[in-house]
Amino acid sequence: MTAAPQLPAMAPPKATRREWVALGVIALPCLVYAMDLTVLNLALPAISADLQPTAAQLLWIIDIYGFMVAGFLITMGTLGDKLGRRRMLLIGAAAFASASVAAALSTTAHALIATRALLGIAGATLAPSTLSLISNMFRDERERRVAIGIWISSYSVGGAIGPLVGGVILQYFAWPAIFWAAVPVMLLLLAVGPFLLPEYRDPQAGRLDLGSVALSMAAVLGGVFALKQAAEGQPGLTTLLAAALGLAAGVAFVRRQRRIAYPLLDLKLFGQPRFAAAICTYALTSFAMFGVYIFVSQHLQLVLGLSPLVAGLCTVPWALSFVAGSMLTPAIAQRLGAPQTMIAGLTVAAVGFAAMAMVDAPHGLAWLIGGMVLMGLGMAPVFTLGNDIVIGSAPPERAGAASALSETSSELSGALGIAVFGSLATSLYRAGMSGQVPADTMAGVHTLGGALTVADGLPAAMAEALRHAARSAFVDGFQAAALLGTGIMVASALLAWRMLRTPALRG
Repeated sequence: MTAAPQLPAMAPPKATRREWVALGVIALPCLVYAMDLTVLNLALPAISADLQPTAAQLLWIIDIYGFMVAGFLITMGTLGDKLGRRRMLLIGAAAFASASVAAALSTTAHALIATRALLGIAGATLAPSTLSLISNMFRDERERRVAIGIWISSYSVGGAIGPLVGGVILQYFAWPAIFWAAVPVMLLLLAVGPFLLPEYRDPQAGRLDLGSVALSMAAVLGGVFALKQAAEGQPGLTTLLAAALGLAAGVAFVRRQRRIAYPLLDLKLFGQPRFAAAICTYALTSFAMFGVYIFVSQHLQLVLGLSPLVAGLCTVPWALSFVAGSMLTPAIAQRLGAPQTMIAGLTVAAVGFAAMAMVDAPHGLAWLIGGMVLMGLGMAPVFTLGNDIVIGSAPPERAGAASALSETSSELSGALGIAVFGSLATSLYRAGMSGQVPADTMAGVHTLGGALTVADGLPAAMAEALRHAARSAFVDGFQAAALLGTGIMVASALLAWRMLRTPALRG
């Protein structure tokens, strides 16, 4: 008796023009989301003059958006799986447009803080909804990688042009105009989204567990708040309590996910080596990138003395390299394989970090820009393939929650990177300054900006000596951070090689 011949597996369907047009539509809100993270900083002087917030209120105006995004990502990703990803994206777009209008009409600092919080909650729907929709729209692996590369590029472009667009807007309009700019994009998404975007939801979705929602928010918000406070040099009782709350809530959240039938986060995904490797390398890359990037703008303006516009233009090559790397990744991965491409990217990023450590050498600006370009080219494959592996490893009905986990890991590791790298550089800076100024004046020069301000009120010779000492101490901290980033990239490459090296995982 002969066995029946096995039919060859059907190739996944190719995307049509409709899917590619839809990808362009969902990339627009991602670009606006990234712009909203950076454009506000330029408007702070105008906001301060108009609304006259206190120092604490000004800090909350800046930070509350990122806090809310981080806290609601997992919840919004799971809601998208349950209610429908297109529906969740359109609800988020409507909420983002409404909150933008409310922010533009704010007349008090408290109102602006509240509307920025609403913007963050609405923004948390964008990343998981758009990424999980990409997994539905692009079934072919190579096309999906190209789509994810475009998706990631939209964030890079938004972050790069945010200061430039904000500068142009503020040149001709008052500060509320930076919020009005987001409204037309969201209205466009609401107009064409129902016709171009497919709907997908988990037909077996259970009831949303509100206890898990509360625990996840407490864990993420507590952790991010504590990390940001530590990064700003405020390790007080409030910071310790926030860290303890976040840790306790995180432990309780994990235990609860193991017990309930429909968890907010499927912990079984971490049992897959591909998924675990993608999350780990993505998190480590974000940790190093955010940790080092905080020094770049300060170095360009306070050490090299460049204007804000020229400093912003110096960061454009980094964003363009990230875009180029994201677009080249699918072709390289098709030829070399995903693991080899990620490892090669991490190696290139390590060289970029090492080049950034040469900022005090002759032609230091060229070393810095070249290092940033290599960093962008090397990190792009990790972001593109990491997200592809994450949503490809998860069951289709849980793609929203998986993509939200990817973004949450990036948010948390980025905040941790800022805290760790910032603490390292601050310690080296203070050590370098301790013998340069009298002990009773150290309080005024504990940052490079503070030291330069103090120097402006001193006699010329003393002022120049203080500026030189402060800039040298800052560069020492910057170099140490760049070298630490180099080590993390090398360690990430070794980790990816170890976790992705078996033949079964190279597909």
